[in-house]
Amino acid sequence: MRRRSALFGVIVLALTACSTPSQPVAAPAQGTAVLGLGSEPDSLNPVLGYAPDGGALVFDGLVRRTPGLKLEPALAESLPPVDGEKVTFTLRQGVTFHDGRALTSADVVYTYEQVLKPANNSPIRGDYAAIEKVAAPDPRTVVFHLKHPYAPILQRATLGIVPDGSGLSGTPVGTGPYAFVSWTKGDKITLKANEGYWGDAPAIKNLVLAYTSDDNARATRMAAGEFTATELPPKAVARFRNQQGMTVHEVPTADYRGVMFPLEQPVTGDLAIRKALGLAVDRAAMVSAILAGAGSPAFGPVAPDTSWHNPAVAGSPAPDRATAVATLEQAGWKPGADGIRVKDGTAARFTLMYPAGDSLRKELALAVASDAKQVGIDVRLAGLDWDAIDQRLSKDALIMGWGSPYDPDYTNYELFHSSFSGQGYFNPGRYQNPDVDRLLDTGRRSSDQAARKKAYDEVQKRISDDAVWLYLVYLKHTYVVRGNWTGLTPGVEAHEHATGGLLGTVVSWKPAS
Repeated sequence: MRRRSALFGVIVLALTACSTPSQPVAAPAQGTAVLGLGSEPDSLNPVLGYAPDGGALVFDGLVRRTPGLKLEPALAESLPPVDGEKVTFTLRQGVTFHDGRALTSADVVYTYEQVLKPANNSPIRGDYAAIEKVAAPDPRTVVFHLKHPYAPILQRATLGIVPDGSGLSGTPVGTGPYAFVSWTKGDKITLKANEGYWGDAPAIKNLVLAYTSDDNARATRMAAGEFTATELPPKAVARFRNQQGMTVHEVPTADYRGVMFPLEQPVTGDLAIRKALGLAVDRAAMVSAILAGAGSPAFGPVAPDTSWHNPAVAGSPAPDRATAVATLEQAGWKPGADGIRVKDGTAARFTLMYPAGDSLRKELALAVASDAKQVGIDVRLAGLDWDAIDQRLSKDALIMGWGSPYDPDYTNYELFHSSFSGQGYFNPGRYQNPDVDRLLDTGRRSSDQAARKKAYDEVQKRISDDAVWLYLVYLKHTYVVRGNWTGLTPGVEAHEHATGGLLGTVVSWKPAS
């Protein structure tokens, strides 16, 4: 998946690949931290999808998540009860925006109205479709009126709040622990600590978010001393292990990588091809060789270490190529003269795209192609920039990443509900299954946990039976941090491209004494 931003808009979400800046960032000055990030947002406005699940640094939501993924009050004074079609928040007193304006309920109403306004084309609008309206009966009270009961409504209240009347572009103004200073597109964003923050002010007073999309270039800049911390693929962190003054962190995630199949194409639209690939790939080897052990095999879109996972959706990490071949034979895919299988004059051949600067996805694509060849399927690889990938989503397969540990409604509704078919990186394969639509609707509308669990268990089974994706691996996010710090408190992480995860805890980092 590309970044949740103006497309999510999209996403598209949609991530824009960024180039290595022509002028390197100097070694961090005293009181400054530089975070090396792999992808740059299209916008810093929460209305347009910037970090809606937390990690925005400049913005606060009504609620926020602890590293253990529990919700706690942020701009709200407390967590309200959720029962039925009305949810009422009371705002914290004494909170001001970076420009000095006092936070009121009108700001909250404005933020959510802008997300829901069709003309704004917010990439996250679908996440808030259950909201009928948001009202402000007084300056400290916000009432969400829902079209129907919506179980994840508190989870969605992490959305950053912007000032009433603010535009979609211009200087970002929030209530968060950091205030915006400047943005050099394709290079870096500079922030400063908000000394009037309603919570604990950050110990790091100046923060630079430096963007380098190429993994190798980011590793080089980290080694050169330009970054305080960065996220790198598992194999790329090996050079930093056991280095004095460097710490490597491995953080568990719900972040997966897999092959998105365009289901309306003759080869990838054939269930036998997709099932055979699922049997042919060697997930155990991918974890060992490509992730250097920092991950686990993946068989579905809900992480195994979460309470929502259906344990019946699993398989063998080792390949079963004999069964893969039998599956193809039974479906009429017979070996051709060149060893590539053919059915009704169509060769078992398709293109698999990956973002060119992403070394991990490239290696996974190479492994898929190699394993597929063992059973007579020809997978041709294309390393492209995101703009080129955008144009080919309905025709070519793609190594994609998604995954959330928060609620099973997250991402799964957009990825598998037919109403999102073909909407950029939402359901790009154009999957349509009325039973899955019904189950997803049941899951988001029910307040009964047992009923939700049953619905999402069945969604996972249907997705597996239909082989909608070829799930490969769940990652551990691997970070390199320079210096000795306290306050690094990672939890189970989502697929995140902004400043989420371990780097999102920079607000609480303090130099170790």
